[in-house]
Amino acid sequence: MSAVGQQSRSRFETPAIGYGLLLALGLCWGVNWPAMKLAVEVLPVWHFRAACLTFGALTTLFLARVYGARLRVPRKEILPLIICACFNMVGWQLLTAYGLTLMDAGRASIIAFTMPLWASLLSILLLNERLTATRVAGLALGLSGLAALLMPEMRAILAAPYGVLAILSAAMSWALGTVLTKRFSWSVSAATLSGWQLLTAALVVSVGALTWQSDAAWAESWSTGQLIGVIYAITIAIAFGHWAWFQIVRIFPAPVAAIGTMLVPLVGVFSGGLLLGEHIGPAELLALVLVISGLFCVLVLPGLRRERGLPKN
Repeated sequence: MSAVGQQSRSRFETPAIGYGLLLALGLCWGVNWPAMKLAVEVLPVWHFRAACLTFGALTTLFLARVYGARLRVPRKEILPLIICACFNMVGWQLLTAYGLTLMDAGRASIIAFTMPLWASLLSILLLNERLTATRVAGLALGLSGLAALLMPEMRAILAAPYGVLAILSAAMSWALGTVLTKRFSWSVSAATLSGWQLLTAALVVSVGALTWQSDAAWAESWSTGQLIGVIYAITIAIAFGHWAWFQIVRIFPAPVAAIGTMLVPLVGVFSGGLLLGEHIGPAELLALVLVISGLFCVLVLPGLRRERGLPKN
């Protein structure tokens, strides 16, 4: 098995399960972008993220225990876990939340999911992986789709440079965390690994909330949409989403896992239009075709080639 774990692959770590998780994760995290936008309108960033991470950690570790996973992390894996948590969780969670206070959810999701580009590049340096022709094609199509969404909004994005910087930094942080998760060896399950990273980040962010936002006030009145957004972001998106992501990272190479998540910004853009009234036009439709084509190259085409006895390329 890959460097993520030395355990034998279980029936829950097959490509078929991985494809299903990629689809579910795309929908779950895509809808989470407008949900987070609503949440940061009524909650201070550090408080919001502390709540997300704490609930996610407790839920994930509870489920891991229920399904028989070992919760104890060997001493030699603690430092790598903390390092990965800082990039996968702390950097991503805080920077995306701050970015959403400065720009629209759809635009933020577009910038955040330049992450596959950084993950693919970092995997070459840190994992000695090579980009096959199908992965290069998938990455090119996916990034072209993101560019199709990004270019028409360039003026609006440049008007909020700090938001762009925060979201782009979040993408790089998550990319590095993903590749490092693949680089280190783990003896624990995906759920245990996810839960302890969430809990580590929860402790860091909670200390930050007490230190830098101890006097910050919550909004006095919340709309129904804001309440639903807070509940969704703190519960479903964080608990299921991070467990699914670590399971996907176990199943697929880092570039494949990263490229697969390009579904998220599409769902983010369209759900932002539906739930928040953000603009959807020809650029969004073009991006949909390009990204789906990229996903086909990465997730479907290699399997078809194997069935026909052709090289994966």
